[in-house]
Amino acid sequence: MDTRPLGALGPVSVLTLGGGGLGQIWGETSRKEAVATARAAVDAGITLLDVAPGYGRGEAERVIGEAFAGRLPEGVRIGTKVMVGDPGPGAVADRIEHSLSRSLEALRLDRVDCCFLHSNLVPDGYVLARHPEVQHRLATPWTRYVDEVRPAFERLVAEGRIGAWGITGVALPRTVLDALADAPAPAAVQCIANLLDSAGSIYVHDEPPRHREVIAAAAGRGIGVLGIRAVQAGALTDSVDRQLADDEPEMADYRRAAAFRTLATEVGDSPAALAHRYALAMDSVDTVVLGVKNRVELAECVAAAARGPLDAALVARIDEAVGRKGSA
Repeated sequence: MDTRPLGALGPVSVLTLGGGGLGQIWGETSRKEAVATARAAVDAGITLLDVAPGYGRGEAERVIGEAFAGRLPEGVRIGTKVMVGDPGPGAVADRIEHSLSRSLEALRLDRVDCCFLHSNLVPDGYVLARHPEVQHRLATPWTRYVDEVRPAFERLVAEGRIGAWGITGVALPRTVLDALADAPAPAAVQCIANLLDSAGSIYVHDEPPRHREVIAAAAGRGIGVLGIRAVQAGALTDSVDRQLADDEPEMADYRRAAAFRTLATEVGDSPAALAHRYALAMDSVDTVVLGVKNRVELAECVAAAARGPLDAALVARIDEAVGRKGSA
């Protein structure tokens, strides 16, 4: 499989195995199939694994622990995440330490290559437009990030428990851009990378998202970019394979993508494969995180990556089909 540099983390495969599918966020699978999928991903040349304790209440991490019995294959790296929120002054380091320790236990490892802040970064005093009642769990204020989150991550790097740290770039765009520009900066950022430019239900702000601007800003500073939600939580596939209410953002995106599915049929590709190839063609996306839950879905994505990124003409047709202006 082709590789690309992931900022200071060095070269990684163009596809990353994500933990959402393994943790059954994107539909049902079995532990046996998830373990087999993790092993098959590495056999296919995937060299980066991306999990989190929030994926199936630790199930994704347990799958990796079982799949590799605490010994990742040579050249394979792994990242996990920690949901910090806002536990109050002086409580961040303990929360990160507790979360990381539980993750390492589930993974059967003594270190991870990267640990991501899995919280929304927001300005001090900011109130979420959606789900403000759980803001203390979802959002980390800027001052808490600067004074406590970054120092805690830097200490863990110095101790050798994590190789680097990163952030999730689905938060308030202006705050994410501030984090990328400030020092010390994250080594990597996870960014929405799909043809709809949509984060769906995980975007909880009233300000317009600026996903491609965040990607460009990260790349301009040498920060690695992991593209997430290439199929927008199933909206860019043939069908959404889990129960969702009709008014969910993902279902609105599914309806918006009707012309894209027609185009995929015209060019002889599945919507999922075409969506992954589009994400791989996006400027400055270093690796695309897969949400696969079984070996069939994995094989489709690996085959799509082997065909290479899309040419500019097809990208333009896709953009036109979904009403997006500009190029990938």
